[in-house]
Amino acid sequence: MSAPPELDPVIHAQARLRVMATLATLADCDRITFPRLQDILQMTAGNLSVHLRKLEDAGYVEIVKTHHGRTPATLVGLTTRGRLAFEEYTSAVRALLDPVPTTEPPAPTREQP
Repeated sequence: MSAPPELDPVIHAQARLRVMATLATLADCDRITFPRLQDILQMTAGNLSVHLRKLEDAGYVEIVKTHHGRTPATLVGLTTRGRLAFEEYTSAVRALLDPVPTTEPPAPTREQP
């Protein structure tokens, strides 16, 4: 029997998993505004910022600070590395929940008299 798959500890924290799952719904190279992400996840700005920083440090998200006219805007999106890490994470979770059956031979059956 093989060892169970490892779960990425950066993604595994509940709040970061929610962030990654939400960002994974965006198309490649798409970004969402910080306030919109905060609203969807119903997290405080400080809490979301802390988790985004951890994901950014791991190279999983990209945070771009820009302006829309004179208004500052913070955009958040998954990096290619982040998308791959999330796909690997979800595959590992699926493998834990639905392991592949072992290739043991079937148990012998008894014949009925």
